[in-house]
Amino acid sequence: MNKTIKFKFFLSLIAIVLLTVSCGSLNKKNENSFSDRRTTSSIRLGNIGNQISNNPVDALNLIYIYKEVYLSSQGISSSDRQQLEQYEEEAVKKLIEMQETAVEQEDWEKVLSLGRSIANLEITTANTGRESAFYLEDAKKKLREGNNLGAFLSAVKSHELRPMDMESALLFLEKAVEAKQRRTASFFFSAAQNAGGRNIPSHLREYATGQDSVSDMIKGVATVIVDRGVRVERGVGFSDRVGGSAFFIDSSGLLITNYHVIASEVDPKYKGYSRMYLRMGDSTSPRIPARVVGYDKALDLALIKTEIESEYVFSVVDRVIPRVGDTVIAIGSPLGLEKTVTSGIVSALGRRFLQIGDVIQIDAAINSGNSGGPIVDNEGRLVGIAFAGIPQFQGLNFAVPAQQLAAALPAMIKGGKSQRSWLGLTLYETFSEAEIVYTAPNTPAAQHQVTEGSFLRTINGTKVTSSQGGLIPALQNVVFASEPGELVALETIDRNGIVKKHIIITVPRPDLPLLDAARVDKRERIAAPLFGMILTRLPSSLFSSSNFRVDRVIRGSIADLAGVSENDPISINRLRIMEDDEYAVMEINIKKRRMGYLETSMQLPVWLDSPDTL
Repeated sequence: MNKTIKFKFFLSLIAIVLLTVSCGSLNKKNENSFSDRRTTSSIRLGNIGNQISNNPVDALNLIYIYKEVYLSSQGISSSDRQQLEQYEEEAVKKLIEMQETAVEQEDWEKVLSLGRSIANLEITTANTGRESAFYLEDAKKKLREGNNLGAFLSAVKSHELRPMDMESALLFLEKAVEAKQRRTASFFFSAAQNAGGRNIPSHLREYATGQDSVSDMIKGVATVIVDRGVRVERGVGFSDRVGGSAFFIDSSGLLITNYHVIASEVDPKYKGYSRMYLRMGDSTSPRIPARVVGYDKALDLALIKTEIESEYVFSVVDRVIPRVGDTVIAIGSPLGLEKTVTSGIVSALGRRFLQIGDVIQIDAAINSGNSGGPIVDNEGRLVGIAFAGIPQFQGLNFAVPAQQLAAALPAMIKGGKSQRSWLGLTLYETFSEAEIVYTAPNTPAAQHQVTEGSFLRTINGTKVTSSQGGLIPALQNVVFASEPGELVALETIDRNGIVKKHIIITVPRPDLPLLDAARVDKRERIAAPLFGMILTRLPSSLFSSSNFRVDRVIRGSIADLAGVSENDPISINRLRIMEDDEYAVMEINIKKRRMGYLETSMQLPVWLDSPDTL
């Protein structure tokens, strides 16, 4: 064998050895990967098992996450599958047992909460379909405890699910008359009539069918003064006060106002002096101390309490949805002018000014100090709560709908900050559907791998429909009927027609839903929910790795208003997050196709409290 042949043979031998070692290493790596996967799987199964006895809802949530992550992949052993099925059966059984125990203990709020999770699992139990009875029992229990406001709210929910019987309707009618709430009395009088009531006592009938005058209603409206001490500007001290309005909704001294009026009383970021008072008359009237009971920042509402009884109490049970053109009356203290009444019409519905739901636009004169005051119709029914006006444009004023107040009250009555449910999705309303344009990281939707670009088909088994522009608020109302910690069911369909069902646990909604996402996610991804640009990264060059192409622009978004269009090349220079001021700014260079690809530098500002999140 000559040297050349020996050398070639030696190289071949080395190649065989290296290939053998490489294959061995690869096999070992695959074995380790499989072992790691089994280990992670076992750890997750262990976590599920630990949750079942104390919190079956959390256990079921982990089970459905496990299914999303592992069951679609290869290598899950049959024993793990069997263990998962066993855990699911045990968790469901425990959940049903907990509801039965809550029924025995007459903890009706817990009964209803657990029942919503059970219903979204599509499980039928002995308590299925009894929600109306549970709300009614809850209402009667609260009456016995002296909680008239909570009782009336629960009784209305019961009646909406199933018409109330005559005996129950009369019970609540009597209590409403006793509490001097005429509109509430009218509601239960109507319920009694529908139940066949012909012998309703005359004094109840007379009160329920009467109507309060505006002069009566004025007696139930107070001026709110939040004294924040002295503010020093350029060496000169000024009295720092916030003024607003409030109105009584219960004879125990509970009133409704706006969150922004009393924010310094509860905002942990505020470090200064803050004391709240009410005044029932003019500036010579005594100041009455008041305190905050609960608040819902997302709806700009707050529940406050004082230790006096009002001559008039507004009802919150009517669920009035006004029509455009209806006459409305605003009562409040604009610029400190107590007991001011202005009138106008409903200018528009469905305005998107808050994080949740929509608001009413009215042209009744609203000024600083009207915030938190009642908006009523010609029949004396509460229509909304004044919360904003635009000083430069008199006649552009807004009110939170009364039905949103009714939905928010149970949580505010419990005290403290109201917790709203949150999934982690940003939606875009097409002509007939809600598209998921963004799934925020570290949220329930992300854990359950809800796919961006798919469409929300049903929620809790129901296809939600609405007039154009109202679909997202309608979906929000469905989710917000659930409390944090409950299970909701989402069904999505992607562009290929593939349907997926997700059972997801809700968590408390952040004050600024997209703040955490803006901090941790990639800039090109956060451009979709914040600015309305869906981007695709272009091949990076030696000098830049931030070049993108605009694939889509969401109608009505910041990008759309700025003239950005599809296929425009852009580069992202910087994303600044102003947490204290609650907004973000993206600095970009863009070559607008409509301008002959002339390069332009732009700053896109946006609020972090997007109203299109779920």
